Formats: sequence, structure tokens, C-alpha cells
Amino acid sequence: MDQLITGIHHVTAIAAGAQENIDFYAGILGVRLVKQTVNFDASGVYHFYYGDHDGNPGSILTFFPYQGLVGGRQGKGMLNTTSFSLPTSSMDYWQERLKKFDIAFKKPVERFQHEIVIYFEDPDGLGLEFVFNDIDQRPGFTYGHIPLEHSIRGFYSVEIWEEGYERTAGLLTEQLDHQLVGEQGNRFRFAATDSPGNYVDIICSPDSLKGLSGSGTVHHLAFSTPDRASQEAVRLKIVKRMLNPTPILDRNYFTSIYFREPGGVLFEVATAGPGFAIDEAPEALGSALKLPAQYEGERTALEKELPPINIDIKNFK
Repeated sequence: MDQLITGIHHVTAIAAGAQENIDFYAGILGVRLVKQTVNFDASGVYHFYYGDHDGNPGSILTFFPYQGLVGGRQGKGMLNTTSFSLPTSSMDYWQERLKKFDIAFKKPVERFQHEIVIYFEDPDGLGLEFVFNDIDQRPGFTYGHIPLEHSIRGFYSVEIWEEGYERTAGLLTEQLDHQLVGEQGNRFRFAATDSPGNYVDIICSPDSLKGLSGSGTVHHLAFSTPDRASQEAVRLKIVKRMLNPTPILDRNYFTSIYFREPGGVLFEVATAGPGFAIDEAPEALGSALKLPAQYEGERTALEKELPPINIDIKNFK
């Protein structure tokens, strides 16, 4: 049977401010805003998608910015850290850039021999890492204010904290086409495709407090599947595991199913297509508010309700 899960599709998190979120991710980090739309289940809230030039799976970090939402708490039963991939030669550049914008970060540490990792957080406290490595050959994206050679390539990995790794590992390996590809201390690394952008690290952290949802926390982790047929096949496997997946839902740019893994993290399986260029030209991605058909009749009201935003990088050079 062909592989049903090919890797990570996207990570979706929660923020407390729309413009602040754009300033940090598009401005300071320089990732591309590939889509501005609304939460399909709550139209009064933006849904921002950041990624590489085309918004390819394995590069997409998305946010629901609820204005003024109180902060959550990292802990077990949550995806607590999302890592971006960068060339090793960019480490000095990014340490200086983080300092320039007064972003605190931990000193670089080595992981799995070929990775140098720097941990930091966004303005809401969302756990982030830069993973500097020389194996990622994906092209970067730049708005022009960050040199292309130092631009982010996409995700490197995600980190989930669990009471124990066994049940989640069983789901990953038996239903979601992952294999154990690395182990270091209490860190167990799994991947459906053994390459940057697709690593899922489970941290055994039984003494940690349970995580609490709020701004600065991850809402869900989405895995990529090629098409509707493979998605239906994955859904059947999840049903047989008795994890109660949702029906297939249309998200315009992909279709999705959702279910909770045994440790409590919300998982999604999303199709690789049709992608973000179905309603905008590739060169114009993220430049205008795009609404699903069910909310198009509310556009005037929504444009008044949603806070004004802009992508202005001149202050982030």
C-alpha cells in the first residue's frame, strides 16, 4: 500500500493580537503570510497562514489571533515547541537578529549530533526553536529584508510532551506511517519521511504540569496526506483504533479530519492540495482577506469587526 501519511502539513497555534502576530512572524522572522482568512468555525477571528513561498506542507504555521486572550501554559499533553530549519552558516546572523529585537533566547545546544538548537518564544510565549543544520536543501523565502541565504526553510520538527511515549508512538507507527528514527535521553523522534520538516519528537515528561490552552499554545498538529482517497483510508484506520475522528471537513485549501491522540493532543490529517493558490495568484498570496463561501455574504460586517492589519517590513530590517 502507498504511504498514506507523508509528513507534517501544518501547526496551528493561538495568539492574543493580530498585528503583533504579523509583526513577529512576517517582520522579525521573515516567513511569508500566504493566506489571511477567518476561522471557518468562528468567523469573527482571523486565521493567518505563514509558510514558504507557496505554502508547502512542512512549512505552514497558522494562528487564530483572539484579541486580548489570556495566556495558556505549556505542559504535558501539548505540542510545546515548533522548530524552524536554517543553515548552520546562519547561526550568528540569527543570534544577532534576536538580540536586535530584544528577543531572549537560550544558548545554542547540540542535538542528535548534526543539529544546533536555539530556543526562544514569540510575544505570546509560544515555544519556538531554530535548528541549524546542513541537510535541509529546501529554498527559503524572503520579503527582501532578510538575506535569502539566511531565510527560514520551513519547519524542522515539533515537540510533544507526554506522560509516556508508548501510546502516542503506537498511533504514529501503526496508523500514521511513522517510524522511530532517533532517540536521545527522554526524546523519541518519529518521522513519516526522514527529512527536515517532518520530525515529531515525543518528550517523556511525567513530572510536568498538564498544559492549559490559551494564547501562546498550540491548538493542533496536522499531518499531510496526498488526496481525498488516502484521507478516507487514514480515517478508517483511526475509526478502527476507536479514536472517534470527525467527518471530512472542507477547509478550502485542503480537506481535514480531526481526532485526539491518546495523550490529549489534537491531531489533524489534511490533504496536500488544492493549496493556497486556488483563490490568489502565487505572487499575491496573503495580500487580501479571503473568505470561505459561507461567509462571503458577511464580508462588509467582518471587515468592520476584524482589527485592521498590514504587512510593513520597513521597521524590521
